[in-house]
Amino acid sequence: MTKYFDGSIAQLEEKVEAQLSDYRFQHVRRVRDYAVQLAEANGVDPDQAEVAALVHDYAKERSDSDFIAVIKRKKMDPDLLNWGNYIWHGVVGAEMIHDELGITDPDILTAVREHTTGAGATMSKLSQVIFMADYLEVGRDFDGVQVARDITKQSLEQGVKYQIVHTLARLVKKETPIYPKSLETYNYWVRKEN
Repeated sequence: MTKYFDGSIAQLEEKVEAQLSDYRFQHVRRVRDYAVQLAEANGVDPDQAEVAALVHDYAKERSDSDFIAVIKRKKMDPDLLNWGNYIWHGVVGAEMIHDELGITDPDILTAVREHTTGAGATMSKLSQVIFMADYLEVGRDFDGVQVARDITKQSLEQGVKYQIVHTLARLVKKETPIYPKSLETYNYWVRKEN
């Protein structure tokens, strides 16, 4: 039994696995392992990090219509309708996690909401852990991943800055729209660390 979910971690894993392809579920498990390590190294409750990591992509493979229905039913920010899965699976996914899994811990739900966009001054250590574990889990293999791991091992905050700078640079290069919260995250961390 975990204090963050009404059941065991094994039961939570089963519920998450039922929602995801094997490929995505294996990613979730690797994020969990990395998140627990980062939590222990940064004074974050490892049990809380484990639950947040296990559910961070719970809604990743849902249909657009599922997300749109939740946005409308819960009267969420109508601007969300202008985005897609990359934003929805965190921001709207947190609502699904709350309603379907009964996870009510506000820090876990916020960490899920922020795991792709980050956040500024309000970004908790737990949110930083999930943000970085998702980016750095051992299955990730992109230019600079080892540099990012080394930086994050030295300083979680420097890791967050590294990720948001490099993620936005990639999005700009692809000429893709950037979610406003991601821009706020970038501005905050660049100013904070300079």
